Amino acid sequence: MRQLRYLPAFGAAYGVEVLSFARLRAMDGAGARSRLQRPDFHVLALVASGRGEHVADFASHPLGEGSVVWIRPGMVHRWSDVEGVDGPLILFRAGFLPDLGPTRALDTGASATWQLDPQVRPLALLAADHLRGEHDLAVRAPQLASPALLSHLLAALVLRVLPAGGAASAVGGGREGDVFLRYRAAVEEHFATWHQVADYTRVTGYDRRTLTRATRAVTGVGAKEFLDQRIVLEAKRLLAHTDLPVSRCARRLGFRDAANFTTFFQRGTGQPPSTWRAADARAADARARA
Repeated sequence: MRQLRYLPAFGAAYGVEVLSFARLRAMDGAGARSRLQRPDFHVLALVASGRGEHVADFASHPLGEGSVVWIRPGMVHRWSDVEGVDGPLILFRAGFLPDLGPTRALDTGASATWQLDPQVRPLALLAADHLRGEHDLAVRAPQLASPALLSHLLAALVLRVLPAGGAASAVGGGREGDVFLRYRAAVEEHFATWHQVADYTRVTGYDRRTLTRATRAVTGVGAKEFLDQRIVLEAKRLLAHTDLPVSRCARRLGFRDAANFTTFFQRGTGQPPSTWRAADARAADARARA
């Protein structure tokens, strides 16, 4: 699994870069795009034409006209089939997007792929084309206002393509959205060592009941289940994409006893870690042969 760092093209160091699927294929003659990778930046893609497939954290997503793909930092993904796909591909650093209410839905852990309403598609592509044009101009003739202009054009694009309703609306405003985002940020920082909701009360400034209520309002699950799901996801990543023994995976995730980790993982997945790893390996081999 490749760890990808944000390395923009020369002259394009604005925290955002606008490419396309066609450009991705041209840059990647060796086909690395179809292998597992874990970026430390956001990737937002709009499918303007064609059909394909994308895999993100063990889930396969078909792509077609109007599909939106959003890859968050740390997500393990691969472009399993984008040979016939075209459309804009925007890369941006975490923190480059301004906080404009609903844009905070990018932090909810939402699905990696969704479908745009047909009425919205031309407006989304227009917003992406506007961002691309301003980005190209900023590279050729940088101005003092270029970073702010690109940042707000990116926010306009994100606002246009966010799925209506659901977590996006819940995070868009109100105290519960703010509480959840603070909790989620703390979970991302400490999930490998802090396994109880009570561990997060001090750093967030909210009691356990408040954290649970806010998390359920945004995600549909309580704070403990949200935390457990995050630990299980990282456990799956380690089991599937490294050759670390189960005992070392357990230690990486803050379990001193491998038996406790096995019990925790089985409770979350229905299988012990070794069984899950073997099944995932068989499934990966089958996909490679298909």
